[in-house]
Amino acid sequence: MLVIIISLGLFAFIAEEFFRSIETTTNQSKQQVSKIYGETLSSQDFQKMYEEYESALKFMRGSSSLTEEETTQARDNVWQMYVNYKLIEHECEQLGLTVTDGEMQQVLNEGTNPALMQTPFRNQKTGRFDATLLKNFLEEYKKMQSGTNTQQVPQQYQEYYASLFNYWKFVEKNLRQTLLEQKYQVLLSKEILSNPVEAKMNYEGTVNHSNLMLASFPFTSVPDNQIKITEADLQAKYNETKEDYRQFLESRDIKYVAVGVKASAKDKAELDQEMGGFAKKINTTQDLTSLVRTSNSTVPYSNVSITKKSLPNDIQAQIDSMSVGSVKGPYYNATDNSDNIIKLISKTEAPDSVLYRQIQVGGTSAEEAHKRADSIYTALKGGAKFMDLAKKYNQKGDSTWLVSAQYEGNTLDEDNAKFINTLNTLGVKQTMNLSFAQGNVIVEVLNRKAMTTKYNVAVIKRPVEFSKETYSKAYNLFSHFVATSPTLKAIEANAPKYKYTVESREDLYSNEHNVGNVTNTREVMKWIFDANDGDISQLYECGDNDHMMIAVLMKTHKEGYRSLADVKPLVRAAVMRDKKADLLASKLKNVKNIDDARKVPGAMVDSLNNIYFNGMAFVKATGGTEPAINGSIWNRHTHDFVGPVKGRNGVYVYEVMSQTKQTMPFNEIQQEQSALENHMRNLSSFASDLYIDGKVMDKRYLFF
Repeated sequence: MLVIIISLGLFAFIAEEFFRSIETTTNQSKQQVSKIYGETLSSQDFQKMYEEYESALKFMRGSSSLTEEETTQARDNVWQMYVNYKLIEHECEQLGLTVTDGEMQQVLNEGTNPALMQTPFRNQKTGRFDATLLKNFLEEYKKMQSGTNTQQVPQQYQEYYASLFNYWKFVEKNLRQTLLEQKYQVLLSKEILSNPVEAKMNYEGTVNHSNLMLASFPFTSVPDNQIKITEADLQAKYNETKEDYRQFLESRDIKYVAVGVKASAKDKAELDQEMGGFAKKINTTQDLTSLVRTSNSTVPYSNVSITKKSLPNDIQAQIDSMSVGSVKGPYYNATDNSDNIIKLISKTEAPDSVLYRQIQVGGTSAEEAHKRADSIYTALKGGAKFMDLAKKYNQKGDSTWLVSAQYEGNTLDEDNAKFINTLNTLGVKQTMNLSFAQGNVIVEVLNRKAMTTKYNVAVIKRPVEFSKETYSKAYNLFSHFVATSPTLKAIEANAPKYKYTVESREDLYSNEHNVGNVTNTREVMKWIFDANDGDISQLYECGDNDHMMIAVLMKTHKEGYRSLADVKPLVRAAVMRDKKADLLASKLKNVKNIDDARKVPGAMVDSLNNIYFNGMAFVKATGGTEPAINGSIWNRHTHDFVGPVKGRNGVYVYEVMSQTKQTMPFNEIQQEQSALENHMRNLSSFASDLYIDGKVMDKRYLFF
């Protein structure tokens, strides 16, 4: 009994650990975004990769955020780069290809790689990447991280240095990956060869031209009801062309109803009344920044002059016809469904780009900073060198460009607006001592470029949006439709009664982002790829909280070969062409010349000139290109009769009426290179082959 009890206890313990391990494995599996050659990628790791890319992108653009569309595109780019690299990395591991530190250093020393040209480490004189600037930065950053000179570097620069360091690590990692991919592609390209025989054939296939008298017999001339197609015919054609029906990603056929909520007449009237109040205030207020902010305008305002291109298109179209000090609106703009008010404060000519340098002056108190700044400013006026004073206060004093795009579209506080306005109005070689609450900044303008018209303009733009009451009514109506439509048949019958439309979508793939051009439909996508055929979804709220949707899963298409039933219309069309071609060819079996062809019922005879092997013939009678005609012209001579030739759109016979040879001289090297380029274009499909071999799994739709 004791042995049995102990055995049961041990079994229970082992079983508990076993089920716990299964649960852990299952949870880990649920967090997988991808699997390539058996190597998994979790959603957390993919998110880290995206954040690195996003940070680098924002650093390059000098922006603080990405739009929803930019975020989606950035995630797609990260995914594509990851998949491409992992597939090639797997091949390189087997080939023994690597990128050494020495090779990386050589690329840095050369400084010509396009990725390096996007970094700030460029020599201003040569415009090329300078490895010395990078080395100096990394040494300085290392000292900062060790605490050696942290106190000497202003907080603003510490944050910039950290961002720049992260950006460089991203560039370095991607540069190493790109070099490895290039190595693999170069090695692959060296496997493709040409030779003098091919060069000669390539030349002959280009310079030898033939003029034909062509008799066309379109497939459309044979009625479909004259062709008998059996299931055996379809199966045989499917087996023959099965590779054409292979898909590499799962897809779904769905039907769905998507309803967008729009503002009511009452909503529009309430907005008009509110905008009328803002129109009165914009004429009298002294604080336009606060007014625009409290109005919830989609166009931010700061007391700086900006270029016209930074404004919405409809605003751009209005301001040139306005006089300074005038107000336009409220008026409705149908393009973006918004009410608008515009006040033009000033209009001036200012540089789009300003090269400047600065010295930040701080102290234990604002008063101390002001006194120290006055002393520095006096020294500059007395002839002291800017760089010497900057170094004295532990600053680099390097010059940098301020471009309009860096601040346009952002809401600036009073200090930043003052700083930008000063730079835009100072002349070259002029300095200014700017006093702020936290200290002073002494700036010197070194250059001004691209003078352009700038506008200080306050815009209140408010989209005409629906109210909570309007949305509630629309939601209740759609809920009633869903509740009274438990089957697809009921959905299709009831939709017109509610003025809804049932949409169809075939082959919705798992790597797509939205359903029916409605944003934020990730939950719908998750349901679609987890449901069974015939299932009907719940009601989903999606879009920018302005859409509702219900979906029906019609059919699942797994990764692999489509069944004959799925592609029967395509297969049937191919069999129809084959049988029509056989029928037409049988009518032409006794045709020996073009005069015989004219006598065949349905013949369409016309000339076809300048046909050569490497070209692509277009036949007017059948309305399409027919490469089979070009292929059949090889080694033909004048008065040869050729056919029947089965094409894409019909069957053809022709007589070679005359031949000419182009006056292009034969260059063996050029012709070999041309042949190689053709082969390389065909080789570009190697990425698809690697994708298949890697058994790439894409589950991003579950997370992003």
